Amino acid sequence: MSPLPLIMIEPSVRAALLEDLGRAGDLTTDSIVPAGALTRCALMARQSGVVAGLDFSTMAFRLIDPDIKVEVARPDGSRLQPGDLIATITGPARGILTAERTALNFLCHLSGVASATRGIADAIAGMKAQVCCTRKTMPGLRFAQKYAVRVGGGSNHRFGLDDAVLIKDNHVAIAGGVRAAVERARAGVGHLVKIELEVDTLEQLAEAMTLRVDAVLLDNMGPDMLREAVGMVDGRAITEASGRIRPDTAPAIAASGVDLLSVGWLTHSATVLDVGLDWVG
Repeated sequence: MSPLPLIMIEPSVRAALLEDLGRAGDLTTDSIVPAGALTRCALMARQSGVVAGLDFSTMAFRLIDPDIKVEVARPDGSRLQPGDLIATITGPARGILTAERTALNFLCHLSGVASATRGIADAIAGMKAQVCCTRKTMPGLRFAQKYAVRVGGGSNHRFGLDDAVLIKDNHVAIAGGVRAAVERARAGVGHLVKIELEVDTLEQLAEAMTLRVDAVLLDNMGPDMLREAVGMVDGRAITEASGRIRPDTAPAIAASGVDLLSVGWLTHSATVLDVGLDWVG
């Protein structure tokens, strides 16, 4: 998994640190810890999962104090068990304690996204389908969350409104129908822009197949209807299933033959992975 360029990470981490430091800095640490004190701490996994976001954590420590050293034991993408050492942090104690919460916020959240993604990816292992994310992301963190999805074994849907056309039910309603919406979209974008159409029924899907769309989003269809839909498409477009997809429901949905399982909660509701920073001397 290729890391994100540090120039992408730095603004988000800097903003998070400034939010935490407020108007007076770390009153607690600066009052208690001597200015020259050095320490050694360990980032430890407290539950099983997949680690993601170590570059964000490292950036937090180094922005506070460039003398802080981070030695990674388990890089992004590693599977974790409780008690596993993720990284060792050494250097000025004040800087480590001041950056601790921001570093953990990024690491725990992004590891939670990666772990949730891995749970579905493992559930459908050996099948054609891939798990992918959506635009249901936390404001300002889309690039980071989508990175974590890739770390967890998933793929990315659109990064924004400008990468592709996705025609949903409200677009169809305002346009006056599926054909009108697709034709207007095709006339309004360049030849390299792909068009996906959301359909709720097999009747809509049949009409979509006459319009040469690149992908169809099969929304809230059960496995039997999905199987029928995949047969109707017959390889003429990418098929994407969405709605109520979790590790326990994913295998039956993937078995229908769809290409993608689109899962919004991976980014908008993923539970954090419990990681702690423990003092070791």
